[in-house]
Amino acid sequence: MTRLGGSCLFLLTLVVALVASTDPDKNKVKVIRELKVIDASNYNVKQCLWFAMQEYNKESEDKYIFHVVKIVQVQLQVTDRLEYFIDVEIARSNCRKLSNSNENCVTQENSKLAKKMTCSFIVGALPWNAEFTVMKMQCADL
Repeated sequence: MTRLGGSCLFLLTLVVALVASTDPDKNKVKVIRELKVIDASNYNVKQCLWFAMQEYNKESEDKYIFHVVKIVQVQLQVTDRLEYFIDVEIARSNCRKLSNSNENCVTQENSKLAKKMTCSFIVGALPWNAEFTVMKMQCADL
């Protein structure tokens, strides 16, 4: 019985020590530079937006490729990476996903297939390592 009590006490002590050593602030990202509006023609913005649209089209169940028709605003926040907050308007093109060429894609207009949406992307980037991650993607019909 004493052996069982000693084991329980040891396990309880271990659990308390693990909980006490957990730092709740450890998983918080430290903001080095707050959000700042930046120029949409920035090379890194173009890379992030291209990556975000590739991910959007990959995840979309639509048969057609969507492309950016207007960049509304871009903001940059610096944490342990560069975080780009990109607001855009996108539209359905005339190119199907299965046709591996989207060079001559134009926006569907004046047809029942026409569709425009606003999207907000948050893209985490380490451009010097060519690493991009879509951290958040939210779109709504216009």
